[in-house]
Amino acid sequence: MPKVVGEERMGWTQAISSLSWEDIDRWLKQYEALGPLPGILAPFIEAFLPMLPLVAILVANVNAYGLGEGTLLSWIGVVGGASCVFAIVRTFGGRLRGWLERKLPRTGKLIHWLEAHGFTSVFLLACFPFTPSTVVTLVSAMSRMPFHTFFTATALGKGVMIFLVSLAGSDLAGLLRQPWKIIVIVAAFGLMWLLGKKVESKYMN
Repeated sequence: MPKVVGEERMGWTQAISSLSWEDIDRWLKQYEALGPLPGILAPFIEAFLPMLPLVAILVANVNAYGLGEGTLLSWIGVVGGASCVFAIVRTFGGRLRGWLERKLPRTGKLIHWLEAHGFTSVFLLACFPFTPSTVVTLVSAMSRMPFHTFFTATALGKGVMIFLVSLAGSDLAGLLRQPWKIIVIVAAFGLMWLLGKKVESKYMN
């Protein structure tokens, strides 16, 4: 029985993580009568279910709501979700830090790094679309970092990331007509990925 449950859970997780922006766009259009709410809820829920494809959600939002509104809704949802996760862990996860530092010493290393670098560390990691944002949020909440520092750094860093992803996803047809834009965007994301992996390998491994 546990094996069956585990297989069902794995299948459910894989199904969610494989959603494309077209799938999410269809979901947004089904609930378009609710106005901007679905555009906020989708990235908000991703903070609690990190297996959801955030990049696909951001692209779907700009295609459903337009570049300006879609970017804003995504930003509200992402920052709101991260803030809620932070608040929940900060409130109820008091004993979790000690347990993680004993079981996973590398987590303790990241916690101490976040405490030492504060705003800069969270802002830097938030700018990269390929770093595990949920891990950064959880560890930040378990550190002594003030909420206002985490909120400001996350809001600004995610703003940079969301704008770049939304800008790239707002005119997919135009990108096909002008291949040089694809090269520039891929190069930019490749650089962001390399920088993100460098930071992650140094402080999160």
